[in-house]
Amino acid sequence: MNSDQIFQLFAYLIPSVVTGAIAFYFFRMHTNNEEGRRRFLLHKDSQKDTLPVRLQAYERMALFLERIAIPSLVVRVAPQSDDKNAYENLLIKSIETEFDHNLSQQIYMTDECWNIIKAAKSATIQMIRKAALSNTDTADKLREDILNETMEKTSPSATALSFVKKEIGDLW
Repeated sequence: MNSDQIFQLFAYLIPSVVTGAIAFYFFRMHTNNEEGRRRFLLHKDSQKDTLPVRLQAYERMALFLERIAIPSLVVRVAPQSDDKNAYENLLIKSIETEFDHNLSQQIYMTDECWNIIKAAKSATIQMIRKAALSNTDTADKLREDILNETMEKTSPSATALSFVKKEIGDLW
């Protein structure tokens, strides 16, 4: 093969290689674009199905936080006897039962939100236990002590509820 033939071979080969490379580039770009569009449509469809379920989970946890707020808890759960220890256990059992009932909602929430809700539950139980350590001797007096202690501080439930509201706002 002489140099003219090699030059002719390259003259035919270069335009076809350039055309092939451009076609490959556009085909790949089109494929990636279609894949992104499909992924977006799937995400959009799944959002349509999961958003109502997630909102319902947040609603249930907001209701849980309202129910374990000390003022509503002591009004809703009346003492069954004068024994302050029995009343303390009744309040804590009510909180734990309510929490166990809503335990499955954690799969629809972020870990941070769920941890804040658990911390609010634990802090509320601690407030009840702390009030029970006082020198009260009846359940009604314990009820008053618990309410008096919470009047001075921000409720853990209120703090957690504001975080839940913020997280729901982030969903939009």
